[in-house]
Amino acid sequence: MNFRKFKEQQLPMEDLETIGLAAGGQLLLNVDDLKALLSGGRTSLLQLSNLEAENIRIKSMDAKLSLQPDAKGKVNLLIHPVYRKAVAPEFLKGDEARQLQQGEFANLLKIVPDGTGRHKQLIVEFDADTREFIISDSARILAPDMVNGEFLIPAQKEAFRKGKEVQLPDHTRFAYTAIDPQGIRANKLALIASILIDGGLSYALYKGLNALFNQKHDEQAEKLSAGYHNALTDMEEQASSLNVEALTVNRMSR
Repeated sequence: MNFRKFKEQQLPMEDLETIGLAAGGQLLLNVDDLKALLSGGRTSLLQLSNLEAENIRIKSMDAKLSLQPDAKGKVNLLIHPVYRKAVAPEFLKGDEARQLQQGEFANLLKIVPDGTGRHKQLIVEFDADTREFIISDSARILAPDMVNGEFLIPAQKEAFRKGKEVQLPDHTRFAYTAIDPQGIRANKLALIASILIDGGLSYALYKGLNALFNQKHDEQAEKLSAGYHNALTDMEEQASSLNVEALTVNRMSR
């Protein structure tokens, strides 16, 4: 979900300037990729320049970016290049890696040891852009409390955290993904998610959403429900009363 995890002041500006995505203290990222970074997700595929590592200089390359804090809280920039060959996690069995690579499944939910004698649930996806298996810890995925003004029941929130599709009474269907910068796909072009914070609601408007895995948007994708429009009104009224700009995600569907 695209609720902010980092502040813009935490961005590693020196690193971003080095790879050509900032200059003179000003970011050269588009709004959608910036919001993906600040929410803890990955950007779209970007062209980076002047990369250096271990006496090797790369003039330009395509890669996705993400942020990760270290043990001291410093935010580091991670670069996810396009790999020549995908390397599957060791815990995938049999044909699971091939099935993900060939698009037979959106994701796989795996239960693995966490190193403390317990187990954790991991969602594994395959990013065809970078030829990389992306692993998300289900326990760390933020599920919305409301979507289009409808409260999600615990079973729906659990399904979202496990990468499964969730359906609302207004026929909106959506699912988590770590591949898309917005962190969510849906059968609608837009939806509004909300989370409860300190007794109040924080809103996120998603527009230009990609279709659900292996599906295409149909003529109903642009027809948004009354719940969506009511939630949009509530979000705009809240933004107006707080004199702040509502968080808006505007990423055109590929």
